[in-house]
Amino acid sequence: MQAILALEDGTVFTGEAFGATGESWGEVVFNTGMTGYQEVLTDPSYCGQIVTMTYPLIGNYGIMKEDFESKKSYVRGFVVREECKGPSNWRLNETIDSFLKKENVIGLSGIDTRALTRRLRSCGTMRGVISTGGNAQKLVAKAKACPQLSGQELVPAVATTEVFTLPGSGRRVVLMDFGAKLNISRCLQEHGCEVVVVPPTTTANDILNLKPAGVMLSNGPGDPTDVPYAIATVQALVGRIPIFGICLGHQILGLALGAKTYKLKFGHRGANHPVKDLATGRVYVSSHNHGFSVDEESLQDLDIMVTHRNLNDGTVEGLKHKFLPAFSVQYHPEASPGPTDSEYIFDQFMALMDREGK
Repeated sequence: MQAILALEDGTVFTGEAFGATGESWGEVVFNTGMTGYQEVLTDPSYCGQIVTMTYPLIGNYGIMKEDFESKKSYVRGFVVREECKGPSNWRLNETIDSFLKKENVIGLSGIDTRALTRRLRSCGTMRGVISTGGNAQKLVAKAKACPQLSGQELVPAVATTEVFTLPGSGRRVVLMDFGAKLNISRCLQEHGCEVVVVPPTTTANDILNLKPAGVMLSNGPGDPTDVPYAIATVQALVGRIPIFGICLGHQILGLALGAKTYKLKFGHRGANHPVKDLATGRVYVSSHNHGFSVDEESLQDLDIMVTHRNLNDGTVEGLKHKFLPAFSVQYHPEASPGPTDSEYIFDQFMALMDREGK
């Protein structure tokens, strides 16, 4: 069966369909990871997006439930150069085709993903429509009429609506769930933490009433300015309890401290991005998934210091308040997918909670 991806600028890619059938729309982005397609497909931060994998062969090791980063897939489309129809893996549960069918995600294979990626790098991320039927020009018109990513209510679509606790024998950490990857909780539990996961609308008083040693702000989809309630909560918590933010949580912390954010041209998505820790000078290969960034110029009159920097484009990858126990990183120290080089960031959070708890 044929499938079509139509971009808002009129570009059309036609290839072979796999996964679900039908039609879907979203922001078209690309991921540069060579592996990790399962984690990409189940990362809630990709909600609202049609994801293109730049690595040519996808699906060769199949799908394994234990590698998921959430209970389901939130992508709105999945584009690859070649779909592997015969995966080989002793842990294999199913193929990528059967998984996408169950998750109602349309797949497109057999197109020149290098050309698509170059288009997105040159012009920036674009709205697009992926379909297993229909007229190409009509699909382009639909892409032009699609809503922009900003302004969509994406966080409520992926976050928990109830409070629940993951056991641990040590410090209690409240995890504000904006679309948290499961490996964030795993990393906290590996450090002995009891993790209390709360909805994104939870108030500062409700969080403090849980008597945590610290608060973790999770990753999540969309524009950080679309969650003003979360920004207000973090503003009320800063200075009262240690705070650690990741990805969207990093942006929310920045906004709560008075900084501004902006949309990147094509974002950072992949498991191979170099980030420099400015305190040590060491460079780490890191996992990324974000389309927005904290504006460094907006930090000039604030008590905030930049702690990490992206070596590809110089953008801010980490923040720390100069006096209060609050810090964050834009990339993913919990990895999944990607290298675990940056797990030391969790050690820093543990040390911060110990110091502030004395």
